[in-house]
Amino acid sequence: MTPRGRNAEGAGNVQVESCPLPAVRTMTWGCRRRCFWAILLLALTLFLLATFLHVDIRLHTRLLSGEAKGPPVTNVMFLKTHKTASSTVFNILFRFAETHNLSVALPTGSSFHLGYPWLFLARYVEGVEQDGPGLQQRFNIMCNHLRFNLPEVQKVMPKGTFYFSNLRNPIFQLESSFIYYKNHVPAFQGAKSLNVFLASPWAYYNESLGLQNVYARNNMWFDLGFDNNAPAEESYVRARLADVEQRFQLVLIAEYFDESMVLLRHLLHWRLDDVVSFRLNSRSQRSITSLTPESQERVKRWCALDWRLYQHFNRTFWFRVGAELGPRQLRSEVALLRVRRRELTALCLQDGEPKNDSQITDPRLRPYQAGKADILGYNIRQGLDNETLQMCLRMVIPELQYTAHLYALQFPEKPPKSIPLRGP
Repeated sequence: MTPRGRNAEGAGNVQVESCPLPAVRTMTWGCRRRCFWAILLLALTLFLLATFLHVDIRLHTRLLSGEAKGPPVTNVMFLKTHKTASSTVFNILFRFAETHNLSVALPTGSSFHLGYPWLFLARYVEGVEQDGPGLQQRFNIMCNHLRFNLPEVQKVMPKGTFYFSNLRNPIFQLESSFIYYKNHVPAFQGAKSLNVFLASPWAYYNESLGLQNVYARNNMWFDLGFDNNAPAEESYVRARLADVEQRFQLVLIAEYFDESMVLLRHLLHWRLDDVVSFRLNSRSQRSITSLTPESQERVKRWCALDWRLYQHFNRTFWFRVGAELGPRQLRSEVALLRVRRRELTALCLQDGEPKNDSQITDPRLRPYQAGKADILGYNIRQGLDNETLQMCLRMVIPELQYTAHLYALQFPEKPPKSIPLRGP
């Protein structure tokens, strides 16, 4: 008993030499199995996480490097509709034109719009006939306010130009127009509020005043070159919607601005930074009014043509997104766009937020003020190097100042445009 007991406690040599080898083999195989399953579990976890977050590593690498598929589209006509976030798109296009040394179809003389509210004519563009009698200069970018007139636009823009526009929910578009043009539009001047106006619009709206009241009813329809007072008959509406689809390769939706910029970037083969922007010509919260549910329904009836227009192209926008991108890629690219905007906000903007007119220190960056709207602008951070400063300035310069700036660059021999800072 004693020898066997000592061997069992590790005192003998025979059992110690015969047992360890199998034990070591068993442990090594077990470790390998555990490592294999741990690696497999980790890989599976990463795969599921990537799927859940919709992360496309190749897509992110390409976007972050600024890569775009194919050569960029450089001939672009943007129909700038009113009160639809179009000033921000305008800034994107002007920046692209300036950084790529492209020509812009700019308004003649002291004007800042291309003949609006009259139908556009080629002669409203500065320098359009400078190549001699019967010959007309073609431009790369066109995006100042105009009332669309395709034959005349085609005299200014080259063949193969990419045409696009944007729309906004008429409820919010009309609310913005009422505040902005309150002192300018006869139909708005007598109404205490938009709710009051919508309760009895014909008491304020005089159709015979024509162009003076275009901001008060179906303004987006009007900008497209159509009759904003036409009855919303089904056959007429369908025919005009078909016209828009035929004339424009893309119609964007203001309520989905970032998604719109992602889709636009793809169709134009532009880089991510080309479409990153700050909100321009936006109003302070105190100058935004809320409409009652009854008034919102009245807008849909009063601006029935705009409502049909918006409904139709809101649907076609999402069909186009699905065809070009798909939900996974769209979410990934929108996320990257927003990340980049936050980076540029931290880099460029003082306090990282918009300012009202009295808070803007650089007079060149003060936006035009109109009606009862409190239009916001930006202050640039101090201490930036010159290259960064120029980039940041281009992103925040208001619409009128940017038009005057490019006009001076393209037509140095012409008198500079005088910039008004306040309207009626």
